[in-house]
Amino acid sequence: MKFIIALENKLEAVKNAAFSCLKKKEGQNTIEYILMLGVVVGIALAVGVAVKKMLPDVFENVKAKILGGVNSIE
Repeated sequence: MKFIIALENKLEAVKNAAFSCLKKKEGQNTIEYILMLGVVVGIALAVGVAVKKMLPDVFENVKAKILGGVNSIE
């Protein structure tokens, strides 16, 4: 019987410790920084994909203007 009571007391202590960890706000800043970093990385990836699709056209335009300028000098 003493063993069961001691086990119940231990379980209650573990439960109280778990709830007190959930109520603490010490780790909140870390979570917020991780979430902000994820958002920034997501935005950077989206912009990177958009820029990657536009870059070949930009280089072709620059190439055409350079060649057009060289051809007009001759």
